[in-house]
Amino acid sequence: MSDQKHIDRDFNFESQPGLPAPLPAGEDLLWQGRPDAATLSRDAFKLHWITGYLIVIALWRAGAAFADGGMALSIARLLPYLALAGAGYLVIRFLGWMQARATVYSITSARVIMRIGAALPITYTIPFVCIDNASVLVDPKTGHGTIALQTSGNMRLSYGVLWPHVLPWLLRQPQPAFRAIPDAGRVARLLADAAQAKLNEPRIEARAHAALVAAE
Repeated sequence: MSDQKHIDRDFNFESQPGLPAPLPAGEDLLWQGRPDAATLSRDAFKLHWITGYLIVIALWRAGAAFADGGMALSIARLLPYLALAGAGYLVIRFLGWMQARATVYSITSARVIMRIGAALPITYTIPFVCIDNASVLVDPKTGHGTIALQTSGNMRLSYGVLWPHVLPWLLRQPQPAFRAIPDAGRVARLLADAAQAKLNEPRIEARAHAALVAAE
């Protein structure tokens, strides 16, 4: 199980880390993990885009100041904007770290469980029977990636509550997602195998004893 030591330390007030209650008999915990903080900051919080935008603004202001008053004025204008860009970078990295630290993704033999929320923790439980499809996007350089779950129409999900643990821009039909997880390809295969095994389980219906006697 991935990151189990860190998860235990962060959620030691729970009966079982990342789970709303102890698992019922016959249900096994197959995997637990959390987002990589740096990758989450880059992919979900758009770290590079925002920092790059602030740096471009800094250079533009410095260039305009150089045309008006030379190098001294240019540097005087540049430094505050660079400080702003640095502060923005640190804030976004902190937000990504907080979200990653507060998150536990779990896969059991029967369902997916997402414990999310840095300020207000909430737990989503998604049984395999409610998952219509799943997709995975993996960065070939790092192996980090996102696994998105397309759920059936009878599940009511809020994009705002799920964010950033959701596939971007699908506001009307949110797709919960394991964002920025390490070794995403292996986790996706594990999820697929577990879901297939659960859906292929034979269903045995209990019948009343009296009905059986009458039939005989």
